[in-house]
Amino acid sequence: MQNLNEELSHSMVHYLLTIHKLKEGKGYARVTDIAKDLELTKGSVSTAINNLKKKGLVAEEEDSKFLLLTENGHDEVHRILSSRTLIFYFLRDFVGVSEVIAEKDSCQMEHLMSPETSEKFFNFMKDLACSCEEEGTLAKFSTALDLCEFKTAIDFTESQLGDKHLPEKES
Repeated sequence: MQNLNEELSHSMVHYLLTIHKLKEGKGYARVTDIAKDLELTKGSVSTAINNLKKKGLVAEEEDSKFLLLTENGHDEVHRILSSRTLIFYFLRDFVGVSEVIAEKDSCQMEHLMSPETSEKFFNFMKDLACSCEEEGTLAKFSTALDLCEFKTAIDFTESQLGDKHLPEKES
């Protein structure tokens, strides 16, 4: 997949995530629905959607005005969601910032992280959270995100479903 993170603005990311959310929730996404969800005009949404179509991330279903994510668009959404999830839990559980700040900051940074950094970040967090307490290793960090259940960063990225962080498991 091409590296789009430098090419996608924060607002473009929100359009992609909104299309994904609407498709998951309603089964379809229209310009009207996106405008309502993002509290924008249909005209500004149409302009943004056309830009996303040019980038090959969004298409229209045949015989309708329903929007869908292309394979590249879907991959990009999962990459963004996994970056957001990692950043959120790192800031909240490892760094200790409030949940509100972790949510805000992860939303601002989610699309800026390269796939390489995201993979390294996943491995770093997994090592900290899942390591055995061996002599000479870093102390184990506690996080509500169970990274130990994922074998690779790709498995983690593919598990991203909604537009929020992975749900915390009940104890």
